[in-house]
Amino acid sequence: MSPLKKQKLSKIRKELDKLDNILIKIIKKRTSLVKRVLALKERKNQIVDQERIKLILKNIKHKSIKNNIDPKITNKIWKNMIYAYIDFERRNFNKKK
Repeated sequence: MSPLKKQKLSKIRKELDKLDNILIKIIKKRTSLVKRVLALKERKNQIVDQERIKLILKNIKHKSIKNNIDPKITNKIWKNMIYAYIDFERRNFNKKK
């Protein structure tokens, strides 16, 4: 790789690092909201809502297409995030009945 390309690569990676820092703050906020949702759930079987998951993924697909983003990328990201939070809710569910 040429020195100019290395320099460009370094600059782009710094931008990615800045964006990652913003994403971390957004994930922190989302986690806070998920904790609030979890506090309202009375039974563990309320953690997974397949209809809600389908609706979220459908909306993300439409928004991705509208914004010229490959919907396969956003679908994978959101599915992984949804199931990570389902795991989080299961691990943190304290109102077992």
